[in-house]
Amino acid sequence: SIIKNSSIPVEIIPIYLKNLRKFYKRKKRILDSTEFSISRFLVPYLSGFKGISLFVDCDFVFKGDIADLLKIVKSDPKRALWCVKHNYIPKEKRKFLGEKQLVYNRKNWSSFVIYNNKYCKKLTPTFIEKANGLYLHQFRWTKDHLIGSLPKEWNVLVGEQKIPKNFKSLHYTVGGPYFKKYR
Repeated sequence: SIIKNSSIPVEIIPIYLKNLRKFYKRKKRILDSTEFSISRFLVPYLSGFKGISLFVDCDFVFKGDIADLLKIVKSDPKRALWCVKHNYIPKEKRKFLGEKQLVYNRKNWSSFVIYNNKYCKKLTPTFIEKANGLYLHQFRWTKDHLIGSLPKEWNVLVGEQKIPKNFKSLHYTVGGPYFKKYR
C-alpha cells in the first residue's frame, strides 16, 4: 500500500535478524513481541547515518502519499525524528499474533518513525544490543525537543481510536486484515 499510494520512488527493506548477524547480535527477548521490536532502531545505522529513513511496523495499511511526509521533515530539518505522539492506554490485553500487550508511556510512538539519520548516530549496533527496550521505545536516547510531531492521521490505531475520514495510514496493532483471523 505504500508503493501503490506513493508519488515518489520508494525502497522497502524488511528488517530480518538473520541478515544482520554479522554486526548485530542481540537476540529476541521475552518482552520483545517481534524480532524487529528492538532492531527497528538500527534504521539510521543501516542508512549510513545519512538522509531520511522511515520505519513502519508491518501491520500498517497506507492510503496517504509518503511524499507528504517529506514536506513536514523539510519544514523542520533540525529534528532527530518525527512520530505520532499517541497518549493512550491500550484497550486490549493481547496484540498482534496474541502477544501480551505492554502498557508504557509513549506507547506506539516507535511504530512509525521518520529518522533524520545524521542526528541518530548514538544508535549503533553495539549501543542497541545493550540498551533497555523501554529506553529505546520512549526515545530517551535523544532530547525531547528533538522529537517532532506527525499528524495523527499517519498512525491511526485501529480498535483504539475513531478512524478519521481522511486517515493516511491505519495501524492494526491487534492484527491486520491480511491475516485470516483478523479479516
